[in-house]
Amino acid sequence: MVQITLPDKSIKEFPEAVDGYEIAKSISPRLAKDVLSVSVNGEVWDLTRKITKNATVKLHTWDDREGKETFWHSSAHLMAEAIEHFFPGTKFGIGPTVDTGFYYDIDLPEGKQLSEKDLQKIEQKMLELARQKNEIVRSEISKEDALNMFTTKNDELKLELISELEDGTITLYNQGNFTDLCRGPHLPNTGFIKAIKLTSIAGAYWRGDEHNKMLTRVYGVTFPKQKMLEEYLAMLEEAKKRDHRKIGKEMELFTFSEEVGQGLPLWLPKGTQLRMQLEDFLKKVQKKYGYEQVMTPHIGDVRLYKTSGHYEKYGKDSFQTIKTPAEGEEYMLKPMNCPHHCEIYKWKPKSYKDLPIRMAEFGTVYRYEMSGELHGLTRVRGFTQDDAHIFCRPDQLKDEFKKVIDIIFIIFKAIDFKDYTAQISLRDPEKPEKYIGSKENWDKAEQAIIEACEEKGLKTVTELGEAAFYGPKLDFMIKDALGRNWQLGTIQVDYNLPERFQLEYIGADDNRHRPVMIHRAPFGSMERFIAVLIEHTAGKFPLWLTPEQAVVLPISEKYNDYAKKVSNFLNISDIRTVVDERNEKIGRKIRDNELKRIPYLLIVGEKETETETVSVRRQGEGDKGSMKTSEFADFVLNEVRDQLSGLYN
Repeated sequence: MVQITLPDKSIKEFPEAVDGYEIAKSISPRLAKDVLSVSVNGEVWDLTRKITKNATVKLHTWDDREGKETFWHSSAHLMAEAIEHFFPGTKFGIGPTVDTGFYYDIDLPEGKQLSEKDLQKIEQKMLELARQKNEIVRSEISKEDALNMFTTKNDELKLELISELEDGTITLYNQGNFTDLCRGPHLPNTGFIKAIKLTSIAGAYWRGDEHNKMLTRVYGVTFPKQKMLEEYLAMLEEAKKRDHRKIGKEMELFTFSEEVGQGLPLWLPKGTQLRMQLEDFLKKVQKKYGYEQVMTPHIGDVRLYKTSGHYEKYGKDSFQTIKTPAEGEEYMLKPMNCPHHCEIYKWKPKSYKDLPIRMAEFGTVYRYEMSGELHGLTRVRGFTQDDAHIFCRPDQLKDEFKKVIDIIFIIFKAIDFKDYTAQISLRDPEKPEKYIGSKENWDKAEQAIIEACEEKGLKTVTELGEAAFYGPKLDFMIKDALGRNWQLGTIQVDYNLPERFQLEYIGADDNRHRPVMIHRAPFGSMERFIAVLIEHTAGKFPLWLTPEQAVVLPISEKYNDYAKKVSNFLNISDIRTVVDERNEKIGRKIRDNELKRIPYLLIVGEKETETETVSVRRQGEGDKGSMKTSEFADFVLNEVRDQLSGLYN
């Protein structure tokens, strides 16, 4: 008998080895129709792979991340088969899934190029192959046979990958006329794939190393229904309109300069105002919760990051060390703020009565991202984290963790993020080498997060292998207005850095004890958060946050003085206001300033000048009538107060 434990803890028994499809069929015919892959003791398997021993099992459909990944990884192989049909002799690197689909890095035969015009014929071939419902078959192969196979094909890309694998762990997948080195998992057959769109072509260095050969990267996305593809393409069109790079330029928020360097954003005055509003908001919230602001340098002695473990874990993703004239002296641009905060903690002895200590910093850190991975504000080389570290006693840990959850919810309410998932990210028990610290400390940290979430009544999902290298964490995954998921806000529990830095406090028993460290960043990084915020709101920020809350539009130059008088009054009243003094027609001024997403447009002419009023127009809502300037000021301030009502209390 094989006993299968399902997620609800119920147990099903089967007289012999069983696969995921048979398990799904025993539960319901509908589930059997929809299931795509299966997790066996936490590892995702092909649906048709036999389970021979008692196991804990979870079935995955399109609604699950694992189901989509299986679907899209199989689609990458289908695309590779179609490309090989048109370009025999193509060598295939890797074909992983991404957040919205998949890609494959390929090395085309000498003299061949892939263009956007080729994508449609490849799509059609993929659909033809999908309709054949070819079985996708997994087979194990020895390392020697795998090396011989791809040596015959003269495929140096696969040979490099095989050389790094252990004998006994290597598998192939075959469908139709295509066979590839792959660990899977895959769909049972190609017939599951009903709708296909190849989205773009790009260049990519083999394995992300600019010293390696440049390959061709083909991106695509597939769906089990044509309607899903149509909805996705409509979403893409809307996403183009909301692209934070486009809106950031229109609203004059930020820019980039090749002279300054790739991935290093320059914040323009309006963008800086936006950042300052966010920072000031969080500082007020943090003050209520007992945080103190600190400041640390942008660089640190390389020994600091060797102590913390960041040098070992982030060394390849960091900028090269900075050598000074002194022999043997090396510094690094800081990849993280936490080692600096540990040193601040150590500056004088601590008593148990001093804890918890909550220190916060909007600290800029630096990571050397490959140029091909840079993307607007979402992937940069220098970014500012709304970082804070809490040093507390073990008995204070859960309460402090729950208070951080409260702060994150305050931010979500202020920004109007309503759709989110809380993800408990734990270590991968199969890969202990990825992490630092003892199993005992990891067990305690993971349990503290789980219990804190339960006590807050938080609905969570759990992901193995997603923890930071020094501790488990709680990540908040936000769904934006287009239904896309973004990771924003993280809380991490860390027993390990206090040990590495030998942090101590004197307990009530007069003995030395180690504090526990909580890392938290509700925004994550200011750059990425603002990019997501722009695309979520299409640049129409909440009134309290928007860089320019009102613009005064004189209908001709002779009313410029009155327009400036109105602007000065409103600015003194804490309403961020500018004047559009251009010698343009009022219709043009209205259109241009609506493009800048300024919430209130105040039109002034002869009548308004004589009566000391403004004609009010609300972005997206049209005319709101005439008001005294002071009346308008009260109106706006009340709207801001309503938006922030209760958040600081």
